[in-house]
Amino acid sequence: MNGSDRPAFAEERRRLIAETVAVQGGVRSTDLVDSFGVSEQTIRKDLGALQARGLLKRTHGGAIAVESRPEQPPQERVSQHREAKLAIAQKIASLISPGLSVFLDNGTTLEMVADAITTPDINVLTSAIGVARIMAERPGIRHTLLGGQLRVLSGSLVGPVAIDNARKFTLDVAVIGAGGLTADGITVADIAESQVKQAIIQRARQVIVALDSSKFGYTDYVGVCGLDQIDVLVTDTETSEVEEWCTDAGTTILLADQSES
Repeated sequence: MNGSDRPAFAEERRRLIAETVAVQGGVRSTDLVDSFGVSEQTIRKDLGALQARGLLKRTHGGAIAVESRPEQPPQERVSQHREAKLAIAQKIASLISPGLSVFLDNGTTLEMVADAITTPDINVLTSAIGVARIMAERPGIRHTLLGGQLRVLSGSLVGPVAIDNARKFTLDVAVIGAGGLTADGITVADIAESQVKQAIIQRARQVIVALDSSKFGYTDYVGVCGLDQIDVLVTDTETSEVEEWCTDAGTTILLADQSES
């Protein structure tokens, strides 16, 4: 038994893991392996022991807090992982060609996507007030705001009207945001937003998820869809675990180059 595996060291490591999960809302196993210099098997045992004590919940690739972390308003999230989000936005903008009908979801990354799109002769449908403001100033881009009830915290439109309106459109591309990604799919913090996303996904020929790698391994409050319903994941970093999940589901991963953002 080496020093890092002795009971006293193991307990200290587990205490630190529990504190990290409580503060951050979740953590990836690969990050814990790097931080503590122990094997992945050791981390799995640690997470299992902490889950048995009710201190966290294990997920595919890590663990989350027993209580969900509070949802942050956009003004607090916009500066987090900004370079990665900008790179993702530019990558997605490069995929949009003239003549397409495109849905742009709500969220800070999606507002960056809207800001990066300069393609003329496209139709943009959105559930986000911030995205609509950006599109309204773009000549040659026709935009439609979905309608519905305003969810103030995220600046998005939700509810029965939004869902009913979403079902009236046929979309070439839907660009969707999420709060977390695991082998089970993508999740978000609010059930009303998840319902709108689900309605849009059903109406799109291609589904693109914009997600920075800080959300890998996290499970937010409510599920949106499985990975098998996602055609393309655009992100900033590829891990072997996420690559395996996406390969099994038939999802293509596109990496954004942060040096170009």
